[in-house]
Amino acid sequence: MVHGGRLFDARHAFPKAPEPWIDLSTGINPAPYPVGEVSEASWTRLPEENEIRALEAAAAHTFGARFESSVIAAPGTETLIHLLPRLFPARHVAILGFTYSEYKIAYETAGAVVDIVDTIEELLSSDDFDTIVVVNPNNPCGRLVDPKHLTAIASKLARKGGRLIVDEAFMDLMEDAASFVHRLPNEGAVILRSFGKTFGLAGLRLGFALAGSHDGEKIRAALGSWPISGASIEIGLRAYGDTGWLTNTMARLEEDCEELDAVIEKLGLKVIGGTPLYRLAEGDQAQEVFKRLAQSGILVRAFKDKPNWLRFGIPGGDPEVWDLLIERVRKLLPR
Repeated sequence: MVHGGRLFDARHAFPKAPEPWIDLSTGINPAPYPVGEVSEASWTRLPEENEIRALEAAAAHTFGARFESSVIAAPGTETLIHLLPRLFPARHVAILGFTYSEYKIAYETAGAVVDIVDTIEELLSSDDFDTIVVVNPNNPCGRLVDPKHLTAIASKLARKGGRLIVDEAFMDLMEDAASFVHRLPNEGAVILRSFGKTFGLAGLRLGFALAGSHDGEKIRAALGSWPISGASIEIGLRAYGDTGWLTNTMARLEEDCEELDAVIEKLGLKVIGGTPLYRLAEGDQAQEVFKRLAQSGILVRAFKDKPNWLRFGIPGGDPEVWDLLIERVRKLLPR
């Protein structure tokens, strides 16, 4: 499953599509946090260690982490995905699929054998793997794995020096009890959390790893003294301190999901999963729907290995975007 947001490629493939394109191919909040002014000092000097720790403490509070020291700031989760196989080498990796493909690429590049496993029960019963990756909630279907199962897997892996990697990039907008953060053991597991998806600021390149003391020290040392920018710290602190914004965003996204589901169903597709930032739809004509949407200047996510699936990101918070989407979809419907 490749990245979304490839508007350059879409324009090349569908040159007659109308502008502006409506990009529904990502899982990034389309109504970003209002950044406001950023101090000149955040651009002109290196961050102090205490400033980075302050951001990590704010993130720890938001995530519900038991220890502030378990949270490590990084320049986006993508960096961490490719760093972990080098820090904690693995021979045989299992990834709970169908999911985000970057983990498979990262571990195979590092020389590991990678198996895609279909069910959590297979992971609970198998002793074949020294590293297991679970994206939770899953991208693209929104599947949630019970934290107690993750605890059992992490415990089993820790006994033989292995690790469970839990990607919680889309967890901020889910029920708090679904997170593995509250059960994070001191060894055997690493959790990744994203900032950019929830707050709609993917270009800021900010993410976090959560780990026990030993693994956390290795991750922190590998990232170096200045892993993130002063602007990331300043904006991150502001956003994590604005609990009202997050509450209002969750309410808005709930309404947006209902409206988007109705649009998807008009296209002859069935909504079969998702999170507050994307919806997964299924239908025998999914590939034809993808093509017709693209010809109308609407980009959604298609999957080579799942030809009956399409993933729709939430449209922008601007009512004009919704109006344009509905107008273009209406023209695609049979008269």
